[in-house]
Amino acid sequence: MRLQVARIGKPHGIRGEVTVQVLTDAPEDRFAPGAVFEVEHPTVKKLTVEGARWNKEILLLAFEELLDRNTAETMRGAKLFIDTDEVEDDSEGWYEHELVDLEARVGEKVVGKVTALRTGNVQDLLVVESTEGDEIYVPFVESIVPEVNIAGGYILMTPPAGLFDINREDVADTNAPAEEA
Repeated sequence: MRLQVARIGKPHGIRGEVTVQVLTDAPEDRFAPGAVFEVEHPTVKKLTVEGARWNKEILLLAFEELLDRNTAETMRGAKLFIDTDEVEDDSEGWYEHELVDLEARVGEKVVGKVTALRTGNVQDLLVVESTEGDEIYVPFVESIVPEVNIAGGYILMTPPAGLFDINREDVADTNAPAEEA
């Protein structure tokens, strides 16, 4: 099974080091020197870890194939994958590749589709592209996303009022004073 374990962020320094968004529970094991990753990128297909270190809460990786900042910049956004048969059945969570392209529903109404999962220290966020084309960040918590149905191809949401209206210009400003007649 092909499993995404990270996404490359911005370069750090001038020697080709990059920040990564970690998508694995065991970064110390996955990003050890010598580890080889398949890369989702137009020109680079494999990267080999040369070094890994933490800068506060950000993992920095050096790869044998990335020798300078300019080359590292071309890798921004690239996804790192491993092939593994060791994936455990984890009923408590989902991988990003399982969630992307699922319909986002509120009741029976389709309100968009999942385009990404942003992992965070406190909570994860689902990125949903609404049917109007807006990008909405939905807290991936049970009270707002009570059901994920991979086989059915959808997630069921119970969003708080206004979540899908945030930052929309055509929504009336409820804080504006009423005009006098």
